[in-house]
Amino acid sequence: MPKNSTRTSDPSIGSDDLFQSEEPRSLAGLNEIIAASKPMVHGGKKAVLGEGPIGAKLAFVGEQPGDQEDLQGRPFVGPAGQLLDKALAEAGIHREDTYVTNAVKHFKYEARGKRRIHQKPTMGEIKHYRWWLLKELGFVHPRLVVALGATAAAALAGEPVAVGKSRGQYQFGDIPGFVTVHPSAMLRMPDHAEREHAFADFVRDLKSARKLVH
Repeated sequence: MPKNSTRTSDPSIGSDDLFQSEEPRSLAGLNEIIAASKPMVHGGKKAVLGEGPIGAKLAFVGEQPGDQEDLQGRPFVGPAGQLLDKALAEAGIHREDTYVTNAVKHFKYEARGKRRIHQKPTMGEIKHYRWWLLKELGFVHPRLVVALGATAAAALAGEPVAVGKSRGQYQFGDIPGFVTVHPSAMLRMPDHAEREHAFADFVRDLKSARKLVH
């Protein structure tokens, strides 16, 4: 049985009056609003929009764009994205058939010399972006939304979600979902055997998500 969020997926929760006053009528219209809006986190200069077909059966939500995503303007094109692509292939999922986006649309970072160091979004920042995310998924209308990591799960649920306890099928209000880890978590593991084991578990999760939409 899927675990449940106690929150509703009402877009008004955690939203900003500025965004509610600009009601988009399509995904393209929503993306225009997002692209024209100032970042609500420190760092990123431009929004990285979601990517994939409207009506995709599977949607994947990550935390936020990283350095390469910010530079290229596309979601999941950096090291974590490459690992996601590898896992999707092993799970029998074609990325081009899925919709991929992030809970936070701008890259939050701290400059250290020439490097841009990733900074985790706060719950307040996640909630500011939440209205956009729920509108976006409403236009795409996937059968199942996979939350990649705690930030994505919190954005979908409207409250913190413990990935370890909630991993697996999960109901985000009226949105059928699935909770798993973010690929970047595996990249941070120093032990090779631990990374291999975590990757196998991740692929198993993706296979489970694929079965749920069929």
